[in-house]
Amino acid sequence: MVSKTLFGLLAVLFCAQAVFGITIISKAEWGGAPATSKTTLSNGLQYAVIHHTEGAACSDKASCSQQMRNVQHYHQKTLGWPDIGYNFLIGGDGNIYEGRGWNVVGAHASNWNSKSLGISFIGNYHNYKPSAAQINAAKNLLAAAVSRGQIVSGYVLYGHRQVGSTDCPGAHLWNEIKTWAHWKACRLDFLN
Repeated sequence: MVSKTLFGLLAVLFCAQAVFGITIISKAEWGGAPATSKTTLSNGLQYAVIHHTEGAACSDKASCSQQMRNVQHYHQKTLGWPDIGYNFLIGGDGNIYEGRGWNVVGAHASNWNSKSLGISFIGNYHNYKPSAAQINAAKNLLAAAVSRGQIVSGYVLYGHRQVGSTDCPGAHLWNEIKTWAHWKACRLDFLN
């Protein structure tokens, strides 16, 4: 029975990757350090929050992997967090990089970590626009998150600035996500 269940779960994951065209570069592949602790993130989340790292951009797997290690080092060693703050990051190469991954509470938006999936674009989007490959990767990741039940189909998409005192995710990325179907102009639950 366990082998059938495991086989079924693997089939769903592979189908989601094939249908939505996503390939997630694992923490092992980009050379990440292990998390010092993890808290389980529920399925059926109502929200996804978009960020940018506000650091250097990357354009290929090698430079994006280096930026992933830089962000993780800053989050773990400087901020004292157990791992990189985001669930996933989108590189300038159009790849999706595993941060905390699926079903792990992030540290990306105070008071929103346990009720949202955190996705960050690697780079500073005050300075330039995200590429078409990055936009497609993010949209496909969100579709895969719905398919696997991590977020509900009617989820609400926010930019980090809508849930915290910040100008994240940068002016250009902010203008982009405001055109996405699930983005909402205001939030009514700001008192929670």
